[in-house]
Amino acid sequence: MLSTIRRKVNAGERIDQEEALFLLNDADLLDLAPMAQQWRYRHNPERRVTFVVDTNLNYTNVCDAYCTFCAFYRANPDHEDAYTYTVAQMMDQIGAATSKGVTTVLMQGGLNSALPLEYYVEMVSETARLYPEVTPHFFSAPEIMKMVEVSGKTIREVLQALKDVGYRSLPGGGSEILSNRVKAEISRFKPKGTVDDWTRVHEEAHAIGLRTTATMMYGHIETPEEIVESLGHIRDVQDKADASGQPGFTAFIPWSYKRDNTGLAQKVKQESGPNEYLRTIALSRIFLDNVKHIQASWFSEGRKTGQVALHFGADDFGGTLFDENVMQAAGFYNRTTVNEVKNVISDAGFAPAQRTTEYDVLEVFDNHKSDESSKAPLTMVSG
Repeated sequence: MLSTIRRKVNAGERIDQEEALFLLNDADLLDLAPMAQQWRYRHNPERRVTFVVDTNLNYTNVCDAYCTFCAFYRANPDHEDAYTYTVAQMMDQIGAATSKGVTTVLMQGGLNSALPLEYYVEMVSETARLYPEVTPHFFSAPEIMKMVEVSGKTIREVLQALKDVGYRSLPGGGSEILSNRVKAEISRFKPKGTVDDWTRVHEEAHAIGLRTTATMMYGHIETPEEIVESLGHIRDVQDKADASGQPGFTAFIPWSYKRDNTGLAQKVKQESGPNEYLRTIALSRIFLDNVKHIQASWFSEGRKTGQVALHFGADDFGGTLFDENVMQAAGFYNRTTVNEVKNVISDAGFAPAQRTTEYDVLEVFDNHKSDESSKAPLTMVSG
């Protein structure tokens, strides 16, 4: 089967789900790298790796989804650690972020039934008014579905209300694994939406001209077949966008589940390691032939693993994420600077390039030289 897959990759042809499962389960990891790089350079021929200067802000941690993989949420709004910030308070946080050079704000929060649609609309409109230089990359699909629930409006009406005041880009969170079995099992009392909910939100966003990203959190209770199923749903949504001339997904970003302080840790005794991550990155690049960018998550997997992923099909190094609370709540703390991001990319043999949320390149640092203190050997992983 490997020879058939290689032939398809060489010809720029699509692999099917059976072949994807073979790559995930049976192919040697190092056999995936050159095939993934072929697709990477087919989409992005320049020997450069992009990144964005961004921050990750959370407006509330009150949530009624009860997801067992999450250590961030508080179900009781009166809990001593629970919070919901006002729009004005969030504007202060965005202002502080812009002083660091941030051009994108990724803003997400818990599914808080006490917040009306008007709260979210004001959040977008005030961001656009006060910080027009910032791209509001706000509100994942489950948050949109919560707005639908509390407002009684349709998905399209909610998205249009946000777009009318400056909404431009929707993050891909809330997908986890796009399998209804997995979604039902990892939320204690009710699933955080269904596969159809997630895909409909993104399809409706694409239909009104919004760009979105797609994500996947693996390494918990999913089967290999469900990983491939999840990738298949993403490819199908992008096919529909392409057929209609809609913008679709800008990028796909996978990351691994972090156990600490989560209920799901009772079922998942060991976290996925670098080999699984590199295999997932490579498979994603080969299978998602219609998604232009694959992002290496230095934040969730560590700088060195993220760096190696640049040789397994990834062409983007994500964002600086100056503020982040969800992973930190699960015991995973990782921080970086713009210069460190440039160093890691340069040390991997690529030119760092700063981009926008929409992947327009702002500046290419062709002559960037990394600090000696940041250098470490680029270790390839086999297995």
